Amino acid sequence: MAFTIGAYLLWGVLPLYFVVLAPMGPWEVVAWRVLLSFVFCLVLLTLTRGWSSLWAIMRRPALLGWSALAGVLIYVNWQAFVIGTLSDRVIETSLGYFINPIFTVLLGVVVLRERITRLQTVAIGIATIAVVVIIAAYGDFPWIAVTLTLSFGLYGLVKKRVGAAVDAVSGLTLESFWLIPIAVVMLIVVGQTTGITFGGVSPLHTALVAGAGIATAVPLLLFAAGTRRIDLSLVGMFQFITPVLQFLVGWALLGEPMPLERWIGFVLVWLAIVVFIVDLLLQRRRGRRQQPAPPA
Repeated sequence: MAFTIGAYLLWGVLPLYFVVLAPMGPWEVVAWRVLLSFVFCLVLLTLTRGWSSLWAIMRRPALLGWSALAGVLIYVNWQAFVIGTLSDRVIETSLGYFINPIFTVLLGVVVLRERITRLQTVAIGIATIAVVVIIAAYGDFPWIAVTLTLSFGLYGLVKKRVGAAVDAVSGLTLESFWLIPIAVVMLIVVGQTTGITFGGVSPLHTALVAGAGIATAVPLLLFAAGTRRIDLSLVGMFQFITPVLQFLVGWALLGEPMPLERWIGFVLVWLAIVVFIVDLLLQRRRGRRQQPAPPA
């Protein structure tokens, strides 16, 4: 639970990191994210002596296939997120992550046959109504939000499928490795069109871009470590942390507009979060009551 919550807290404030990378465009940002994340993972493998685990995974074709699928899904998620962040649509990215817990919980129930409580069902219903209100307030199809929802929800399902067979560092290393050709092509295209900005703005800007690999890898590693230890439905509940923080960043810090209809939708979402928290507290209390007495 601590791993998962930590990942969502970091993702919640991540838009601020990418905003300060301007004038770098979203395609170049994601390309460097891929390459620098791969380098960071190689360093982690060396420090943690995890190369043997990586070689063992690479001898299993099925796991390689799952890691490639996870890589594609997380690339789509990264690209949509950065495009939204750098085009003044941080609140829409928060909408995507508000919808995603609903999608994640439904995946857990439908695909993994996980059980949810009545209060969780009520919370999902409230959140669904909220999402409908928010989408109606936008007036057009929120493709960034929907892309973030589908890509990250399916990414979580893939990570849950592989479970303990792939540790967090090895998994992210392989996912980044599969994306290297895409990143290289993106940098070539950017270089031939708008031009590469990495290393050409200021020393501070170069250092911030270089740190994008760490900023990308750390929450993903925490997410992978948490997802394979707790139920997918619980992962979906905690994910409300990220959109709340992203909403505050977009509205309070970046000054994005919030009309009345959008406020109504977000208030409904927060009500759903309260119901989830109440349900968690009730389950915890029941668990304590059902624990057997320690032996004399």
